[in-house]
Amino acid sequence: MENVIDGINHWIGFIPVEFNRMTEKELNHRPMPHKWSKKEILGHLCDSALNNMNRFIKIQYEEQPYVIKSYNQDEWVLVQNYQKRPSGEIVNLFCTLNKQIIHILMNTPNNGLSNLCDIGNNQQKSLEWLIKDYLEHMEHHINNQILIKK
Repeated sequence: MENVIDGINHWIGFIPVEFNRMTEKELNHRPMPHKWSKKEILGHLCDSALNNMNRFIKIQYEEQPYVIKSYNQDEWVLVQNYQKRPSGEIVNLFCTLNKQIIHILMNTPNNGLSNLCDIGNNQQKSLEWLIKDYLEHMEHHINNQILIKK
């Protein structure tokens, strides 16, 4: 878990600096009408943090395998209207949520990492897998969408 915690900490430090370097035009630009802007992508990562925080906690005490419920990512971004929010608010939310996730991870007992969850399609994965997947998902969006110059 140390690598995941280090990775999340890296992005908590990096994202505020990177967003401060970008103009509002860059942060608000949607590459296509149905694609998210950089602000909306970071908002999506906040939504991901909220949903995964819930999962990381519940997998530790609910009946196994814990059934992962999906959420409508597009609707979450739309309803929260990240596009119209000040980028600083979204950055602060991202950092705060991920600091809480680190706190949860640091307090997860090693034997809890093997707890199982049902991710759908007749697949069961461990909490450890889900946590690593959370960081991979975050890094995918940051590296392939937020850091790409448009």
